[in-house]
Formats: sequence, structure tokens, C-alpha cells
Amino acid sequence: MKKKVIRKAEKSDNEALAELIRDTFTEFDAPKEGTVYSDPTTYDLYSLFKKENSVLWVGELDGVISGCCGIYPTEGLPAGCAELAKFYLRPEARGIGLGKSLMMKSIAGAKEMGYENVYLESLPEFSKAVKMYENSGFRLLEKPLGNSGHDSCSIWMIRSLDDIG
Repeated sequence: MKKKVIRKAEKSDNEALAELIRDTFTEFDAPKEGTVYSDPTTYDLYSLFKKENSVLWVGELDGVISGCCGIYPTEGLPAGCAELAKFYLRPEARGIGLGKSLMMKSIAGAKEMGYENVYLESLPEFSKAVKMYENSGFRLLEKPLGNSGHDSCSIWMIRSLDDIG
């Protein structure tokens, strides 16, 4: 069994995190334009998540960066709402609970920061993740919220944090 560690992102993680995200988009043949793949902030997530009321969690397996997930106050979201953002896992990290742990740690962090709802954007190519979101209390929306700049995303979801203790 691999040793799992979840910790806050560090500056030295930037290159590995950008590679993780790019590799995931390549693996699933997901759109690269109008997504996080082509977003310049992807190459310095540490600085991006230094913004107040945000956090980026990194998941390691045996000391190797294998996943990430965070909470970000995306511009234009309704009051009390943050985005569940940058949620990606390496293939070897899927199906072993690391992703769920990263997501739930992010959701709990959003509640601690005073958010009432968490929003996310995804793509049909990530259908397994979308199913996990649905099973975790997210519901589909008909249109996007906020100004993420990721106009190729066609799945938008929101979850209330009322039931988080």
C-alpha cells in the first residue's frame, strides 16, 4: 500500500503540478484551448493560490506528487461561493481514495473560510469525475457562474456546504 500524504502546495511543486494537469488533458483528449491547459496561471499555481480565501492541496503517493485540488474565489461568482478548482489525479492515484480525500479536504476548507457554496466547471471527457461530483452532492447547472475564462468547459455544478460540520 502506498503512503498517502495531503499537504498545502509549495512553490517547488509548480512544475510537477503543471505537468500533472497537462498530462491529464492529453490522456483524456480533452480540449486544450479555453481550459486550464492553456491558462498561463497553471504554471505558477503556488502564487495563484496565495490569494486570500483560497487553498491548494497536493496529494502525494510515496513522495510523488499524484494529485491536487483547491478552493479559489473566482471572479464573478455569487457572494459566499468559491470554485473547486485544479482537481487532477495521475492514473495510479485514481480509485484509491486520494481524489475523494483531496476534494473533501477542499470542501471542508471552503466551509472553514466561510463559503456557503462550492462551484465547479468540467468537461464531458472527465465523466468519471463528474459522476463522483454528483455522488458528493454537486448538482448540474444550466449555465456557468463567474469568470474563470475557461469557455470550453460545458459542465457546471454547484454544491451547498450546509451539511458540512
